[in-house]
Amino acid sequence: MTQRGSALNFRDFVGELLAIGDAVDIREPVSPDLEVGAVTRRVYETRSPAPLFGNLTGTEPGFRILGAPAGLSHSGKGTYGRLAAHFGLPRDTTPRQLLEKLIAAMHARPLPPRVVATGPCKENVLTGDAVDLERFPVPLLHQEDGGRYFGTYGFHVVRTPDGRWTSWSVSRTMLHGRTTLVGPAMAQQHLGMIHRMWREKGLPTPWAMVLGAPPAALAAAGMPLPAEVDESGYVGALTGSPVDVVRTELHDLYVPANSEIVLEGCISPDETALEGPMGEYHGYSFAEGKQQPVFHVEAVTHRDDPILPVCAAGLPPEENHTVWGTMISAASLDVLRSSGLPVDLAWCSYEAATCWIVVSVDLAKLARSGLGERELADAVADVLFGSHTGWLVPKVLLVANDIDITDIDQVVWALATRHHPGTGHYSYPRAPGIPMVPYLTEEEVRTGRGGKSVTSCLLPEQFAGGTRGTTASFGTSFPEDVRRRVLERWEAYGFEGGAPAGAR
Repeated sequence: MTQRGSALNFRDFVGELLAIGDAVDIREPVSPDLEVGAVTRRVYETRSPAPLFGNLTGTEPGFRILGAPAGLSHSGKGTYGRLAAHFGLPRDTTPRQLLEKLIAAMHARPLPPRVVATGPCKENVLTGDAVDLERFPVPLLHQEDGGRYFGTYGFHVVRTPDGRWTSWSVSRTMLHGRTTLVGPAMAQQHLGMIHRMWREKGLPTPWAMVLGAPPAALAAAGMPLPAEVDESGYVGALTGSPVDVVRTELHDLYVPANSEIVLEGCISPDETALEGPMGEYHGYSFAEGKQQPVFHVEAVTHRDDPILPVCAAGLPPEENHTVWGTMISAASLDVLRSSGLPVDLAWCSYEAATCWIVVSVDLAKLARSGLGERELADAVADVLFGSHTGWLVPKVLLVANDIDITDIDQVVWALATRHHPGTGHYSYPRAPGIPMVPYLTEEEVRTGRGGKSVTSCLLPEQFAGGTRGTTASFGTSFPEDVRRRVLERWEAYGFEGGAPAGAR
């Protein structure tokens, strides 16, 4: 029996979005050549419903594309609604509730996947000469891109040679030929770590890629869990149900049974090809591509009328920020809390393109700790930058917990009014970091170190538990009875939408 629900079945996820009006079934003819990308980018930037393209030109009937699967929605539909649906949560779920759910699953008993004999992903099985990736509507997403990208919202499945660890990890793939893809497998990523193990044996890496995966599985694959932790068990703990998996056709790998599309083959131990350039998560596209490993596709299985999800990366917020950034936030918060530091919350502001994480400091705990500003900054840097999750985010902002760090307006206000430009900024040039950050020097990219900092937005008196002055706002500057009267009469005044945003 096929698993149901938005967290464990991508087709159900799409159906639920359509049913509530947070997806649009587009029947007009749309070209995968830039038009899909342009519509998807416009959807992100206007917080419109996710576009489901069902009439794609120049391709076989039946193939479909879903754009912006985790884009933000208009507040009336629940800003984080599409993201919450990845975990089967209500549309009005808040960022803090999301993080607590993710962290609780990290500390719960893993539920290993359940092996089933077959599933919807086996409705069509293609091997040998029947494999042709160019049958699919692989989109050209930006005019600057060096090719058409098949994998922008899927995950890789690889396993160590000794079989002890199976990794599900997110990394893009570009169409290279009829039976080949090309994409990064960075050494610091779990995909790259396992690929290196096989390469050191002189062997190709058995590999699969899952597209249109159970949404909770896709999110888990993008979470910086520790090495040698199987994401499949985490998905079970997160959803409360073991995820159904089925054996691939040619290799002893297992993939979610109700996935839309599964590619299977191997990663060459030595063959590379030019990949990119591509519009990136940090919001830029650079002129040159890079030599990356070649993925040989030996089998393709897919559902009838398969749906290929795509992320048109670029200016935030898009899935690199909403999904990846949220998973990074949860892992970072868990690391910081576990260290005993006075941390209340951590949040990768979507607008900052996963290039900073804001850390909310519990002022009462900070005062009891006796830490000074430099000591706190060093302690946070040591814990976070020394972890797998901290490798991904180069900048940390420390903010008092009287600020809602999930509200970018409040973060900007704190940065502008509480950070002293002559003090409170600490650099960590030897800290390891992801080499994709745009401002890094050539030397920092080559060595994989540098470009990391902690910025304090804490006022001096806050280290003793106090704050200078009070915030002048609707929520703090008026008696409760006045605020209640304004809220109750808001529409009577002539305003629309009930209470003003943030007023409650």
